[in-house]
Amino acid sequence: MKTPLRALLLTVLALGGTFGLDPFRNYQLAAAAACFAAVAGLTVLVGLTGQLSLGHAVLMAAGGYGFAWAATAVDGPWPLALLAGLLAAALASGLLGLLLGAAAARLRGPYLAGLTLALVIALSAAAGALPLGGDQGVRAPFFPVPEALSALIAVEQWHAWLAITVAAAAVTPLAVLRSGPAGLRMRAVLDDETAARLSGIDPGRVKTGAFVASAIPAGLGGAVLAIATQQVTPGGYGLAFSLSLVVAAVAGGLGSIGGAAAGAVLVTVLPWAADELAALAPAELGRRLDGNLAVLLFGAALVALTLAWPGGAARLLHRARALRFATPSTTTER
Repeated sequence: MKTPLRALLLTVLALGGTFGLDPFRNYQLAAAAACFAAVAGLTVLVGLTGQLSLGHAVLMAAGGYGFAWAATAVDGPWPLALLAGLLAAALASGLLGLLLGAAAARLRGPYLAGLTLALVIALSAAAGALPLGGDQGVRAPFFPVPEALSALIAVEQWHAWLAITVAAAAVTPLAVLRSGPAGLRMRAVLDDETAARLSGIDPGRVKTGAFVASAIPAGLGGAVLAIATQQVTPGGYGLAFSLSLVVAAVAGGLGSIGGAAAGAVLVTVLPWAADELAALAPAELGRRLDGNLAVLLFGAALVALTLAWPGGAARLLHRARALRFATPSTTTER
């Protein structure tokens, strides 16, 4: 019960924090919550089982499309449409994660990374061949502020509330799984598959289950983005975005849920900061930096964090806590 209670407390604090933000910052917070859900699944997948996925953006896209279709099809009150959309997002991403997990049970290393990378590259082509709306994508329904809250909060803050709540619901079971028996089995497979098999653990089943467990939060993250933007397009889930999720997982600290939150904030704020810096540059330099500065900052941040703190933000926080609570050493008298 400790993990759910902690998650509830943090969720309430995050909801309360939205009152101190302007509409644009609340929109950024909603985007960060979406990334947090996806990065949390990815960091558990890589950190606990060693399966590198470069295509988690595709899982977010599956959730976004599933949410848009289901929520639009429901003719009823908004809570029913929202719930139907979230269930469809979890189902679509979970099924895709199951297929990838079945492949992951037979592939490893660069082969699995190459497979997931190919899915990201093929997303645009699939959007044109399948009924996904092509490059224009599909529209997601707009969820206005309920009448009881319309005098209290703006629509951006309402969407931030929805995003925080959905992200909390997606990540909390992942945190419980990580610290429970399933997490121990994942670590056993990561350490030594042969020893795990001799202990009665099926590595293939563990890897498949880990992929599904990481895919569902990613799909719900895609649903959160659809709520905030009212649009799902293949261009929004391209290679650069997928790689930024990996950067967030590494920068935050593989296997750490708290580190995933820090990494999600990083990948949300850096592109905005890059645009602000490019706008301050001279016209010619600004045109050259437009669209490229964010990639440069991502790379520089990843290299700096890897060299300074190999364990990411989670390791840095752990060291800070250790120094804070360390007992002072006794000095020898002369």
